[in-house]
Amino acid sequence: MIRAVAVAVAVAAGKSVLTRVPALAAAATAVLALSGATVGVRRPALAAGVRQGLAVAVPIAVGVAASTALPPVRAGMAARELPADPLRWLLLRIPLATVWAEEAAFRAGLGSVTAAAFGPRAGRLVQAIAFGLSHIGDARQAGGLERSDSGNGVGEPVWATVVATAAAGWGFDWLYRRTGSLVAPMLVHLAINEAGAVAALIVQRPR
Repeated sequence: MIRAVAVAVAVAAGKSVLTRVPALAAAATAVLALSGATVGVRRPALAAGVRQGLAVAVPIAVGVAASTALPPVRAGMAARELPADPLRWLLLRIPLATVWAEEAAFRAGLGSVTAAAFGPRAGRLVQAIAFGLSHIGDARQAGGLERSDSGNGVGEPVWATVVATAAAGWGFDWLYRRTGSLVAPMLVHLAINEAGAVAALIVQRPR
């Protein structure tokens, strides 16, 4: 139990300390490897992960796109401070430093450790809380649901960010355990972040 709490603290703190893409991706991979968790890239887990992941990811992406028609959403996206290199953001930062790093570290790595220590349900809750708390720094910096490279959630208070990301972490872990594949939550996580990023870029494009 002490080990699980220590891992939770380390993983949550590490997200704030490490900022570069290679460091985040490598650290998350190390957490996954040390935990002994499976990624689930073989059949039938992979097929289930792709199928169920897409079933959730596609409606989310469509919903984000549709939400840009709402004036408050467009105003929020227009106010975002976007990175200088959008292509690197979309193709490298979000997939590796956010989606892979967080799913490998929190869902596969930490989630497996907490499930073994506290049981599946309580373990999922501990993992989700750690995930939510790990976004406090991002919320203070960007005022939104993700760090400044997400394109989402302008102007939300810190507590709302923690609650929202904790809920997302719970759902991501549920998908991972249900399918046995990390691909499922990765697809959903990718859809949320990429759709938000693309939407913000479109809203802010020169006219």
